[in-house]
Amino acid sequence: MRLFPPLGCALALFPLAALAQQKQANYDESAIPPYVLPPLLQSEAGVQITSAAEWITTRRSEVLGLFEKHVFGKAPSNWGKVICETISVNTDALNGKAVRKLVRISLADYPEWQGIELMLHLPKNTAKPVPCFVGASFGGNEAVTSDNDLPLSTRWMRPGKGSGVVDNHSTEKSRGSEQERWQLELAVSEGFAVATYYCGDVEPDHPEGWKTGLRSFLSKEGAAKDWKDGEWGAIGAWAWGLSRIADFLASEPGVDAKKLAVIGHSRLGKTSLWAGAQDTRFGVVISNNSGEGGAALMRRNIGETTAIITKAFPHWFTKTYANYANNEAACPVDSHMLVALAAPRGVYIASAEEDRWADPKGEFLAGLHAQPVFTLFGKKGYGVTELPPVNTPIGEGIRYHIRTGSHDITRYDWEQYIRFARSQFGS
Repeated sequence: MRLFPPLGCALALFPLAALAQQKQANYDESAIPPYVLPPLLQSEAGVQITSAAEWITTRRSEVLGLFEKHVFGKAPSNWGKVICETISVNTDALNGKAVRKLVRISLADYPEWQGIELMLHLPKNTAKPVPCFVGASFGGNEAVTSDNDLPLSTRWMRPGKGSGVVDNHSTEKSRGSEQERWQLELAVSEGFAVATYYCGDVEPDHPEGWKTGLRSFLSKEGAAKDWKDGEWGAIGAWAWGLSRIADFLASEPGVDAKKLAVIGHSRLGKTSLWAGAQDTRFGVVISNNSGEGGAALMRRNIGETTAIITKAFPHWFTKTYANYANNEAACPVDSHMLVALAAPRGVYIASAEEDRWADPKGEFLAGLHAQPVFTLFGKKGYGVTELPPVNTPIGEGIRYHIRTGSHDITRYDWEQYIRFARSQFGS
């Protein structure tokens, strides 16, 4: 029996509705209305920010607060003791290339919450702690790798092409369904660890998912909560999960916790940007095809728009964000400011040539317009002002590429991220 019967029908219809929206969306650059981006280096008191110190002490907290208030919501600050329990260790994972640890991260004060099922892959036979990619996945741990000794997740799953999900749950056909997106063997062969968790461990990705997710447990009203302006949404909750993984990695002897790169694709690319904005332990922030609500400038109104995304996925954001549907000019932030919150840490923004829905040029421009903050820290940006040719990465402190292909994260993308992380971490 399905846990959410009406929802299953709604999700089955969603791809058709999304396809119709994508066909109706604007992709004409000449039809973009004139727009002015919110000031990045001007404080709320009207004072111009001219130094890295002024950004850190004044403007950064203002911008972070604006995103909390208007886009993602503010996460609670108290959740009590975090418990990390190693469930299993496989010393011969990924065809003998890696050590794999499964770790349950839970909260002592909320034993009813099932917790996060973290999966960590470490290169074998390393002499010292290694850098680590940290990201959330769209399916259970069994989807990220084809190693068949992993238990199937029992959590609610969003169905998708090739996911193997039936009645909103994993099946044996789910094994390895996301492995091309994670490139674990490539990462460990290059000397990197990879820490992943299924985003649905924290909150199932549907409008009612919060009722069985972390947000309900941390709310006094529980599943009866009436979410208000400025309170956190699912993206905020998923980002919270990434930070709890950073907590665990601080005590993991195989990982250099000073060299963490947060990574995400699509809605989880939005999540990685928000996690990186809030948590400076992530020394590299990677956004892959994150689009509207992520790296793409909302004021361009190309592809997916604020109106479309807040109607289709209201649970991702704070309630306030919907106020800017067809009214983006009134929003006090745009995505260049989200990218700037990562400064002076390294940021990589990636697009795909065929992914017009995510507005590749808008993603490129966000990094370009974030550059003044990086300049305050002596960091170089793109070095160009025009969208580069496909498969031609550009930039230093802020890096960008647009690759051939569609909305996805591929081996090519991972090759660039590994190269960038190594350049930023000096390893």
